[in-house]
Amino acid sequence: MKLRLICAALAISLLPVPAIAQVTIDMGSFTCAQYLAMTPSRSRDFSSWMTGWFSYQTRKTSVDVLAHQQNVANLKLWCQSHPGVSVMDALNAAIGPQ
Repeated sequence: MKLRLICAALAISLLPVPAIAQVTIDMGSFTCAQYLAMTPSRSRDFSSWMTGWFSYQTRKTSVDVLAHQQNVANLKLWCQSHPGVSVMDALNAAIGPQ
């Protein structure tokens, strides 16, 4: 009985487990309205990700936390008056290359 249980546990552990797929977001179609509608925690995570992406695009290798907070505030303010604009266009308009 014990051997049977161990063999069953081993067999189950060898079965393939489906992995969670990565999510692809078309940033060209992601709008300011969608960004502003995010929950605060998701907005914070998305803003951090966008800061990293934008820093990569502008070849910045350091992070300025105060500038990040100001950029997020500027982006949200700009998006409030332009809800139909894509977030990528909003980033360029509200923050621009620094």
